[in-house]
Amino acid sequence: MSLSTYAGFAAMMAFLAMMPGPDTMVVLKNALTGGARGGAWACGGITAANFLQGTAAALGLGAVLTRSQPVFETVKWLGAAYLVFLGIQALRGAWRGDYAALDDVRRARATRGRRFREGFLSNITNPKVIVLYLSVLPQFLTPSSTFADSLLLAYTVAALGLVWQVLLLFFVHRVRGWLQRRRVRRVMDGVTGTALLGFGATLALES
Repeated sequence: MSLSTYAGFAAMMAFLAMMPGPDTMVVLKNALTGGARGGAWACGGITAANFLQGTAAALGLGAVLTRSQPVFETVKWLGAAYLVFLGIQALRGAWRGDYAALDDVRRARATRGRRFREGFLSNITNPKVIVLYLSVLPQFLTPSSTFADSLLLAYTVAALGLVWQVLLLFFVHRVRGWLQRRRVRRVMDGVTGTALLGFGATLALES
């Protein structure tokens, strides 16, 4: 693989990584309730799922998923339901607005493992991720490309997603004082929850 080909691929994936999606909303949700550390654990779960899906795509296992309609539909509906669940959680926080009491409950319940699982499940149950790998990677591979080339491209997608999420966490941390204001928190939870519901509904309605 030539350097120019790889650079073009990386530039395109960097642009896609910065587009708001379920991963961004999940990181924001956890960063708002658990600070930078809470967001970092969710980010870790998303990254682990991304690397797993990238490996599956490079091995050709992703094609099996997309070609098996029952399996694909099951994953799609699980992913949609989970995004809707997360969206409802955020909207409940915005509706109540009692963040002093609510944050105490969330801190007690939201362990590191729970935040990691939330990030992991939101990504691994989103079939759009594996479809992205399967639709984009082949465009940058040739008949002479090796398995290592496929892994390089797949892991680049995951790595760029991680970089964007870390930058997002850094920004949230810098403006955390402002974000902790009750009115701002309600708006942020409302926007995040609505976005997650929208992503879930879109995923469910897509054929």
